[in-house]
Amino acid sequence: MCGYTYLMSVSALNRAGSSPQGQILNYTTLPCCPEEVSVSAVSTDTLEITWTASRGAQLYETRATADSQVILCNDTAPVCALSDLRCDSPYSVQVTPCSEISGCSRGCKAHTKNTAPCMPTNLMLDLKNSSRVSVSWTANNSGANYTVSALGGDAEHTCSTSGNSCDITDLPCGSVYEISVRATSLFGQSLPSYSDSLETEPCCPVSLTVDQVTQAVTNVSWSHAKGAHSFITSLTSTRGHARCHTQDPHCLMGCITCGTNYTVTMEAFSHSGRASNCSYQGFSSSACCPSGVRLYVMTGNSLRVYWRSAGSSHSYVTEMVGGSNNYTCTASSGESSCDVGNVQCGDVYNVVVAPLTQEGATTNRVLFCPVKQFSVTCSGSNVGAVIYRGKRSVD
Repeated sequence: MCGYTYLMSVSALNRAGSSPQGQILNYTTLPCCPEEVSVSAVSTDTLEITWTASRGAQLYETRATADSQVILCNDTAPVCALSDLRCDSPYSVQVTPCSEISGCSRGCKAHTKNTAPCMPTNLMLDLKNSSRVSVSWTANNSGANYTVSALGGDAEHTCSTSGNSCDITDLPCGSVYEISVRATSLFGQSLPSYSDSLETEPCCPVSLTVDQVTQAVTNVSWSHAKGAHSFITSLTSTRGHARCHTQDPHCLMGCITCGTNYTVTMEAFSHSGRASNCSYQGFSSSACCPSGVRLYVMTGNSLRVYWRSAGSSHSYVTEMVGGSNNYTCTASSGESSCDVGNVQCGDVYNVVVAPLTQEGATTNRVLFCPVKQFSVTCSGSNVGAVIYRGKRSVD
């Protein structure tokens, strides 16, 4: 039996009896092979082998072999860890018990164990559109499946395949992700690949407003845009365009032509330079203000307000604001004058002529037209002369 030391001697026997016992010899058999051998993977490149102590063994030699690679571990304890093993490889693991007297039992049963898949390498990202990225990698594992993970943004996004590429879809705009891939097989899970960063295109502002400040200047403002770092906003028409580049959620744009329909567009840029093209409802600038406003004295304390039309089809309203009296008159489309009656002489009047615009059921006058100041003198109790005193700023 294995693992024992035997004492042996020889005696001669005949009919007369037995001879004296001969020389006593010692003989020790080989150690017993270990039982309940267990081989388990504790990491991607390490196997842990355990067994029950065997009779007659003083030392255990654990050997893992795969092709030409041999990993050895010698220990007196019934446990061993073999590390630095090749990934995705089948290893033949044999535990050999040894003793100083009888040597080693080389005929013990070998156990086969595969290591975990190899880590994918050479990760490549190809952003197909604003919400879809194609991920590819290099790997040569046997019977492995691959899971790609995109961490960051609003949640984790994944895709799985048995090949070397797959697409992650439904990525939201304005997000940054760390993308990696991991291999899984019946024998375990690989380390994740080195990650690569992906920044999706910035979101477009949900709302954008164009407010006219003066006849030639607009203020454009917009809502928050996730992932956007800077903006280029453009107003474009057949009569010219205006553009501003800013990091703020608003900007002033000059060189606006009155009475013109503009197309409103925006480019939103992320920190890395990814861009989103955004379109919005068009903007119509205010009707053009008339020029050459003059006052002429008429009979019966009346004044005629005259102007040169800018060629629009709007009606016009004239407002005369004095120190004690205010007057208005309107002119239909195509007319370039209107009369104000019963004007109080001896006063200074601020006069503005502005087009009327229709917004739904409401009629409004353009607020950006220049104000001119005139003095109306008296001749007796009647209107005498009209004296132009210059322009005044628009309130």
